[in-house]
Amino acid sequence: MSTAVHFGAGNIGRGFVGLLLSEGGYELVFSDVAAPLVDAINAASEYTVHEVGEGGVDRTVTGFRALNSAEDPQAVADAVAAADVVTTAVGPTVLKFIAPHILAGLALRDPAAPPLAVMACENAIGATDLLRDEIRAQAGDAWEAVSGRAIFANTAVDRIVPAQPAGAGVDVTVEPFYEWAIESGPFGGELPNIPGAHFVENLEPYIERKLFTVNTGHATTAYFGAQAGTPTVAEALAVPEIAASVSAALEETSALLVHKHGLDAGELADYRATILRRFANPELPDTVGRVGRQPLRKLSRHERFVGPAAEAAEAGLPVDALVAAIGAALAFDDPEDPQSVELQQRLRAEDAASFTASVTGLEPSHPLYARVERVVAERQAAIGSDAR
Repeated sequence: MSTAVHFGAGNIGRGFVGLLLSEGGYELVFSDVAAPLVDAINAASEYTVHEVGEGGVDRTVTGFRALNSAEDPQAVADAVAAADVVTTAVGPTVLKFIAPHILAGLALRDPAAPPLAVMACENAIGATDLLRDEIRAQAGDAWEAVSGRAIFANTAVDRIVPAQPAGAGVDVTVEPFYEWAIESGPFGGELPNIPGAHFVENLEPYIERKLFTVNTGHATTAYFGAQAGTPTVAEALAVPEIAASVSAALEETSALLVHKHGLDAGELADYRATILRRFANPELPDTVGRVGRQPLRKLSRHERFVGPAAEAAEAGLPVDALVAAIGAALAFDDPEDPQSVELQQRLRAEDAASFTASVTGLEPSHPLYARVERVVAERQAAIGSDAR
């Protein structure tokens, strides 16, 4: 039986990537550092992925086990050495901590075995390239010996997995919709069997369509919703003014996608409508706090707001709605989220120019810079007014 090692046994790992790998006939080995989660997975003989919303069904996953990579890295390396596929769903910043385990497994791998298919399933452009570069850097002189033992393919993934209900155990609640696009070139025609995934020659349009529509739209809804005091994304989108702001932002990102990749404007309009229906699913109680968390990361140079807005500004395309969404993100004030706390502290401590440059990565000469600096100054003025 084929084996897949998946790093990150959280809700996305179990409810999306792991589910599709299981349906492809792989024996699943989850790797995680959370001991209670590892123990819970190993105590279960099966778990259920509950799809909620129109067309949703329950799917049962069997044939899995979990390893604690912090307590037993050798077992993880052994599993990687024998695997056919390695995937991740840990967050882009965590990939550097996954790299040593994959490197150790590649060092143990039989050089005569077929190459290991490595795919990082993260909300980031070129996440697998980032993982490969981390492995290469950590391998040093040993890279030449192990590099041929793996194939690294970038992916674009999309499925909304909200905060889970209390007492769910290792079951996962998800939306019915999903998309997993994988670049085909690295495989040279020998594609892994992953039902539901689709392989494409050029992944960049798929990644950017997803990031600049789903991620931009989700966060925009959350930040405007937080300002309005609506607890969930679905409730926020039911507010006409918020829905209009989100639609306007996504029309601007779609204009960029048409300009940059030649995507069909009509198909993008249909895609936007699908995305907004997904956000409005009342059976997905996704909170604006969960979706809006880590605002500093989401305001960084190549993320969901500044990334598309910068390219649109460079192309002379409209950015008013995206700049307004950036303004809403600057107002995200959640004491439970460390980045939100840091964001508000920095807005109080730094001048608008310094904050804009350090947080967004925009150069003062960039055509978007002055627009963003203005909304930063407006937020700082609002904070000052509140303090008085």
